[in-house]
Amino acid sequence: MLRAIFSTMVLMISTAMAQDPDPAKIIEGARVAATLQQTDLGGSLSKNGTKTPVQLFLRGKDIQFALELGGPTQRFHLRLGDGEYNLFEVDPAGKTTRFPDAKLIQPIAGTDVTYEDLSFQFFYWPGAIYVGTENVAGQPCYKIRLNKPAGSGGQYEVVYVWVHTKYGAFMKVGGFNKKGELIKLFEVEDVMSIGNGVYTLKKMKVATYAGGRVSGITNLLFEKAKAVGP
Repeated sequence: MLRAIFSTMVLMISTAMAQDPDPAKIIEGARVAATLQQTDLGGSLSKNGTKTPVQLFLRGKDIQFALELGGPTQRFHLRLGDGEYNLFEVDPAGKTTRFPDAKLIQPIAGTDVTYEDLSFQFFYWPGAIYVGTENVAGQPCYKIRLNKPAGSGGQYEVVYVWVHTKYGAFMKVGGFNKKGELIKLFEVEDVMSIGNGVYTLKKMKVATYAGGRVSGITNLLFEKAKAVGP
């Protein structure tokens, strides 16, 4: 199914990348495939039968998240620039304050997804390293290593990203701690059409690991997608 879906995606990376892999360009392409859209997404984080509503508003380099956690809607804003990554909280009055590093690793509503995970801040770490190629769900992927920059917040020291060799979409992400132990695994399971031949993420499984074993699983599911004008 994924083979058929990805064959129609319009968010492609140049085929020259397959001939001479450049890890920085591969990761940049994965970021573009995830954000170069004008789209509103509605869905949920689901664990043990409990769902937490989540919304994403993609506007190119400006991305907003909204979470329903039982009180006022919680919003935060990912602002991207050339070589820059800034995450802010947005209060009910619309005022923005920088998102505290200590909060990045907090689980959202008891799920396996943290604020660091939902914002994919590690996609913006510099110094990407090309490791090789591996198959993920039967699809050929580049394997890229990302090392956390000194002074950065978050729980991951090293992150591996598997990016489809032809279409540039990430298929899997593994986050590792200082001991080199896998502590989180993200796996894309399905995508959906938002019209005009454009596809976006529909379902992703997020698994937490402890001592080499799965200790929790959360599904990130987007049930509604709407393309909007520029």
